[in-house]
Amino acid sequence: MASNPIGRCCTVGVKHEGTAKGDVKNIGDVRTYFTYPEDKSTQNAIVIFTDVMGMDFINVQLIADQFAANGYFTIVPDLFNGNVVPLNPPTDFDIMKWINEEMPRVPKVDPIIESVLKHLRGDLGVKKLGGVGYCFGGKYVCRWLKEGKLDAGYTAHPSFVDREEVEGIMGPLSIAAAETDQIFPAPKRHETEEILQKMSVPYQINLFSDVEHGFAVRCDLTKKPAKFAKEQAFLQAVAWFDEHVKQA
Repeated sequence: MASNPIGRCCTVGVKHEGTAKGDVKNIGDVRTYFTYPEDKSTQNAIVIFTDVMGMDFINVQLIADQFAANGYFTIVPDLFNGNVVPLNPPTDFDIMKWINEEMPRVPKVDPIIESVLKHLRGDLGVKKLGGVGYCFGGKYVCRWLKEGKLDAGYTAHPSFVDREEVEGIMGPLSIAAAETDQIFPAPKRHETEEILQKMSVPYQINLFSDVEHGFAVRCDLTKKPAKFAKEQAFLQAVAWFDEHVKQA
């Protein structure tokens, strides 16, 4: 595997303050957060595949709004059908039971993504599409980084990514990694680098010090190193999509 399965470190963090600017609509029966750039164009778009806190988590909605402010029509589909893990769950919450019994698997998630991408490419007129994956969502960026699906991908602290999924990507991939990360530790990061070095697609891997797994979504913004890393990881994604997705 190119990253490990999720654990309790995937459920802890800080809820950020702010008011989401977008709206929740349905794509078929998939609840989805929509947020638009100033010109309301849907030509350049980003779809965010979330961590286990899901699309209603204010932190990810604020991130989506930031992508919109940078000129991207951005959506966040509910990959979990509302069955998400709470932020900082109580000590008696059995994360491994949730993973083994309730977490949606590829056979459930892939059809959701297929219908969402079809709607974006068809009904909404998206010309170029980037995929963002945080933790759990990183797996699906790799799975859908294919011709006619995602044009470019970005993932921060990915989990559950199989080696074969990295080997199967067909477009540019950018990765933001944390110095301290049991899910995407140095050996897995190096394995991923070795895979990408043998491929013909553009890639980028940035390592951020003084942060842990989850920093790009739910770090403590009162801590200067964490705030800096989160902001730089976001700018990394924007620069990547400006290069590989944005059309004039």
